[in-house]
Amino acid sequence: MTAEPPETRASYRHLLVVPTRWMDNDVYGHVNNVVYYAYFDTVINRYLIAEGGLDIERGTTIGLCVESHCKYLRALAFPEDLDAGLRVAHLGRSSVRYEIGIFARGADDVAAQGWFVHVFVDRATRRPAVIPEATRAALEKLVSGG
Repeated sequence: MTAEPPETRASYRHLLVVPTRWMDNDVYGHVNNVVYYAYFDTVINRYLIAEGGLDIERGTTIGLCVESHCKYLRALAFPEDLDAGLRVAHLGRSSVRYEIGIFARGADDVAAQGWFVHVFVDRATRRPAVIPEATRAALEKLVSGG
């Protein structure tokens, strides 16, 4: 079985600089595995708020994470700044699958890559809801191959 080559930053439509924090490192001197999921959440939600009009405090529709995955390829550590790449692999009626790449600042080869699935729901009922128009328009800009 042949392994697929790692992604490069050119594969991602949106990039966000994410500073590491002292507390991100574990006792082995590198960013702990669970912290990468916080980086995923950060790049996604910063994009949704800035570009898609997501109102995390009062909006009637919110996104809930229902699935996530990360593949670790090389270690990163505080005090590095990172680049978080974001694209959309699938955009449905009420769900979206993001793909994220985490890079050492300015590096071309991905250090970690993964996916994150949001299901948009009504804030009050928690039942699936159509992705709001402004959010959908912002997500469409990130669709892979689009």
